[in-house]
Amino acid sequence: MELDYQAIGMRIRRLRKARGLTQQTLAEISNQEPSNISHIERGATKLSLPTLVNIANALDVTTDELLCDSLHASATVFESEAARILADCSHRERKIITETMRTLRENLKNTAQDQ
Repeated sequence: MELDYQAIGMRIRRLRKARGLTQQTLAEISNQEPSNISHIERGATKLSLPTLVNIANALDVTTDELLCDSLHASATVFESEAARILADCSHRERKIITETMRTLRENLKNTAQDQ
């Protein structure tokens, strides 16, 4: 399996923005060049293991959280992300999200059976 560098970059961007950091600030904290952070966030470059660890530490997350799109055993990361999404939802929003997930799951199962 190949690493999904675009997914890694999107996760880094989302986490950086959620923490109110600029690319410049993340670069400083993670000992990177700002242009490298930009390339990583766009999935335009492959990042080394030391770079990945530095960025994870700077964002105060695990590397699993950044790599979960490329890992088969990442259920807990996705479950934690779903819990964070639901945490500040109203009852109505939770109901809609749960119904959407149920419908999506059924459609995915049906699609898999058709193949």
